[in-house]
Amino acid sequence: MKQCTLKDSFQICGKGLHTGLQIEATFSPAPENTGYVFKRLDLEGEPTILAVAENVVETVRGTVIGNNTMRISTIEHALAALYAAGIDNCLITLNAPELPILEGSAIVYAEKIDEVGIAEQEAEKDYYIVKQKIEVIDEKTGSSLIVLPDEDFSIDTMIEFDSPILPNQFASLHSMKNFKSEIAASRTFVFVREIEPLLNANLIKGGDLDNAIVIYDQPMSKEALDKISHLMGIEGVEISDLGYINNKPLVFNNEPARHKLLDVIGDIALIGRPLKGRIIANKPGHTLNATFSKKIRREIKRQDVQAPIYNPNVEPIMDANRIRECLPHRYPFLLVDKVIELGENHIVGVKNVTQNEPFFQGHFPQEPVMPGVLQVEAMAQVGGLLVLSNVEEPERYSTYFMKIDNVKFRQKVVPGDTLVFHLSLMGEIRRGVATMKGYAFVGEKIVSEAEFMAQIIKNK
Repeated sequence: MKQCTLKDSFQICGKGLHTGLQIEATFSPAPENTGYVFKRLDLEGEPTILAVAENVVETVRGTVIGNNTMRISTIEHALAALYAAGIDNCLITLNAPELPILEGSAIVYAEKIDEVGIAEQEAEKDYYIVKQKIEVIDEKTGSSLIVLPDEDFSIDTMIEFDSPILPNQFASLHSMKNFKSEIAASRTFVFVREIEPLLNANLIKGGDLDNAIVIYDQPMSKEALDKISHLMGIEGVEISDLGYINNKPLVFNNEPARHKLLDVIGDIALIGRPLKGRIIANKPGHTLNATFSKKIRREIKRQDVQAPIYNPNVEPIMDANRIRECLPHRYPFLLVDKVIELGENHIVGVKNVTQNEPFFQGHFPQEPVMPGVLQVEAMAQVGGLLVLSNVEEPERYSTYFMKIDNVKFRQKVVPGDTLVFHLSLMGEIRRGVATMKGYAFVGEKIVSEAEFMAQIIKNK
C-alpha cells in the first residue's frame, strides 16, 4: 500500500483545554516520509517538531511533545483521526502551545479529513508488523498494554475506576474503517473531585460542560460545588444527584471506554508507522501508551527494516522454473529459490542454504560458512528480478551490476539457514539504470546488507 497525505488543507479554531486560549490550527499535505510535523507560528523562527514517542515530555491529562524551544499538548485526538484515516504525512501549523479541545473528541478532525479527502503518494507504507507478544505493565497501577500478532489493526480497551458511576467499562474497535462512526465522537472525561486539583495545577482552564464528560460520583457540599463552578466559569449549575452532568447526553453508553481507546490510537501514532497487530489495553493512560510507543521506536532504531513475513505454505510469486526463465544463471550459481513478494518498488526472495552447497567444500570443511560475497550475489540476483519485472519479455534482458556500496556483514550464514532477501528501489529507473537497497535476513536478524546500481541491457 502507498503512503497517504491530505488532498488539501483544512483549518480548525477553538479554545485550548489547558490554556483557555483561542487557537487556530491548519492541517496541510506533506511530502512522502515526512510523518506528522507540528510548527509553532507564534514562536520566533517558527520551529517544528516531529510527533514521535521520543519527543514526549509529559503525559499529565494529555500527551505533550517538546524540545528545548517548544512544547505542544493535547495532540492525541488529532493524531488519532489522522492515523485512523491512514494518513502518513501531515504538516500541522498552530499559533499556541496546544491544539484546540473542540468537543473533547476527534470527530471534528475526522469530518474535516473526509471533507478535503486523502491523496495517495508514490512511496510505500512502512508498517510495523507485530510478530510476537509485546507487553508493557505498570506494576503500581496494574495497567497493561499488550500487543499480539494479527493481520490488521484492532484494539480492545478495558477501564476501571473506584467510582459508583463509572466502575468499569469495555470498548473494542475491529477495523479502522469504523473509527469515525464508533470512536471519533467519544469525549474526554473528568470526575468533579478532580477538577479543583487540576485547576490548581494550572490545567483545564478551557474545560467546560461542552468539551468533556463531567462525572459527579461523590457527594460534595453546595459550597464546594459552587466553588468549582465558579473556578470553571459555569455559574448557576444545580447538581442534586450523582451521575453525568453534561449539557449533551452521552453519545454511547460506554463513551468513557471508547475515549480511552481513542487516546490509545492517538498515542500509538507516535510510533511513526502504521501498526499491524491486536492491542489489548487494560486501564490505559497516556504514560503507559507513550512507554509502549517508545519501546517500539527503540526497536525500529535498532534495526532499520523489519524482516519480511515468510510463510512457506503460501504459493510463491515466482517459483524456480520462472526464475530460470528470467535469470541467465545456472548451477552452481543460481542462488534464488523463489520470490514470495513483488511490488512496484520492492521484492522479497528466498534462498534455502543446505549442506550440499558446493562452496561449503572449501569454505570451510570443518566449519561451513556461506561466503559473504555469495550472500551479496544472491541479493543481487533477487534485485535483478525486481528490475526485470519492469520490462516486457524480461527473459530477453539481463541485469549487469555497475556498483555495490555500503556492504555490511552482521552475522554468519550456515547450513540449515533460510535467507530472506528484501530489496527496494532507491529511486526511479532511468535510462535502464536502477539503484537498490538490499537486506538479507535469517529469522528476524539482518545478516548482510548492501546498496546496488544496476543496468538493464537487452540480450544479443
